[in-house]
Amino acid sequence: MANAPSLRLRPATLDDAGALTEALVRNREHLRPWEPARPADFFTARDQARRLADPSLRRWLLVDGPRVVGTVTLSNIALGCFRSAHLGYWIDADHTGRGLATRAAEEVCRAARDELGLHRVEAGTLLVNTASQRVLGKCGFELIGTAPRYLHIAGEWRDHRLYQRILHDSPPDPAA
Repeated sequence: MANAPSLRLRPATLDDAGALTEALVRNREHLRPWEPARPADFFTARDQARRLADPSLRRWLLVDGPRVVGTVTLSNIALGCFRSAHLGYWIDADHTGRGLATRAAEEVCRAARDELGLHRVEAGTLLVNTASQRVLGKCGFELIGTAPRYLHIAGEWRDHRLYQRILHDSPPDPAA
């Protein structure tokens, strides 16, 4: 990634379960206000390996050497005439405020278009998550509305701002 020579974004593999688990444990409190309640086994390499094997999503890791310092995930990938996915991301507490989320989200949107042939990517943020809203704005996402009581986050149903980015306007490949 530009301006951060020791950092790189790469697709996650099953071999990353341990390093991903370490990152999640290290950032547990940092992520708590933005995440759903997690069961204890979420913070184990076994559970992370299970999640990394899930064919319904694609995950990229932002790594600094062997250390995971963030993730970007495309979930709910839909093909056919919809060709859409949901974007989620987080950055390690020690690496926020450096533009890493913006650059990583840009790279994943490029992969969504060029590798997966997606037409659009959607993302949502808590109303108070202005940092994430800035990331999405810098990446060309447009606000499409507010969803009341959208996700159960930090112990309650929370309103979210929903965004989308149209990646291209070409028709879908009928063979895909």
